[in-house]
Amino acid sequence: MMLETYKQLIVNQFEAAFCTLDLCLRRCPEATWGRPVAKSPFCQVMFHTLFFADYYLSLSEDAFRHQSFHSDHRPWFGDYEQLQDREATSLFEKPVLDVYLGHTRQKAKLAVAAETSDSLAARTGFPSRNCSRAELYVYNLRHVYHHAAQLVLRLRLDTDIDIPWVDSGWRDTF
Repeated sequence: MMLETYKQLIVNQFEAAFCTLDLCLRRCPEATWGRPVAKSPFCQVMFHTLFFADYYLSLSEDAFRHQSFHSDHRPWFGDYEQLQDREATSLFEKPVLDVYLGHTRQKAKLAVAAETSDSLAARTGFPSRNCSRAELYVYNLRHVYHHAAQLVLRLRLDTDIDIPWVDSGWRDTF
């Protein structure tokens, strides 16, 4: 019972986080798309957020790099600059990020559905994250929400566009 409750709440929170990103993506005017959010352009922060959500939804870096979605969209990932010890420079158009958001959203559902009590208790496949897979999901969500809040603030400050709070799950209308 507790396993299914945990899995459902994690999926619901990923859905809410991705819904927030989707609202930012759809409501961001072109004039703000390239504006800085902290030190990176809006579109780059959006890609970074999806990239690391995708990364930590994988079982390991090797599994992340070799998934078919990355092979099918090789130009988007290039040399995996997000994993390098340097500033990212790639910029992304809205349709690219819309597709990547859809992929990452589906991946979250499938990854969480595949978990068992044993797999959630096991260590992650990422040496830099010394925690259980269960905690990695929470860490991943915190990262998504951190950047979603930055994007929401940029929209509010630049354009007075409001992004509503999404408490749980995906919402198609606002």
